[in-house]
Amino acid sequence: MTYENIRFDKKEGIAIITIDRPSKLNALNSATIKELHNALKEADAAKSIKVIILTGSGEKAFVAGADISEFADFSVAQGERLAAEGQAKLFDFVAHLSTPVIAAVNGFALGGGLELAMSAHFRIASENAKMGLPEVSLGVIPGYGGTQRLPQLVGKGRAMEMIMTAGMIDAHQALQYGLVNHVTSLDELMEFTQKIAQKIMRNSSVAIAAAITAINAGYEDGENGFEEEITQFGKCFGTADFQEGTQAFLEKRKANFPGK
Repeated sequence: MTYENIRFDKKEGIAIITIDRPSKLNALNSATIKELHNALKEADAAKSIKVIILTGSGEKAFVAGADISEFADFSVAQGERLAAEGQAKLFDFVAHLSTPVIAAVNGFALGGGLELAMSAHFRIASENAKMGLPEVSLGVIPGYGGTQRLPQLVGKGRAMEMIMTAGMIDAHQALQYGLVNHVTSLDELMEFTQKIAQKIMRNSSVAIAAAITAINAGYEDGENGFEEEITQFGKCFGTADFQEGTQAFLEKRKANFPGK
């Protein structure tokens, strides 16, 4: 599949998906959201891909926000549909992907850009990164999950302040808040992120997918995370990865997981 707004590279079990609209600071428009959905779906379906890294092209921005020109004249119904379709097609899709997704935040991550980064399973930022949800300065609120995921990550009070002030925080403050897991130099960002991806790849992809499902359940309305953990734990016992992992442990050797 060919893409116009993103780059899709595969490297030793890692898919690197780069939002590539540098003239627009990688802003998300409808075409880019669709391409990201397709690329993520393709990567998740490929058995050879064990980890997905999301990043932005250039040195200024991960994603500087949504493309406001696309929806400036929308009606109430169109606005609701924009949020619903965007969440389903990209943001919730990323959060529930069975393949681990790491956001390598290489600059501005604002509005929809921060919402995309928060949809990933965790985040690593370069020292020049700036993050925020400035939507209220435009007379609207975050619509791609920002009002829900930001409080889960940084706490209700900090999320309220960030959203109400429409302000930005830098990478080190994001680390302090728990919004990102690590901060590194821009030059080292991708190498550092790939090293973490390689650590993930040593483990059972089947078990990791089960862990993602169980963890997400704890944040879903009407779901019982503990019950889901019990279910996913039990399912692991029926996998070839469990057989290989336990046998390798007993034989004191490195496991060679088949991924099934």
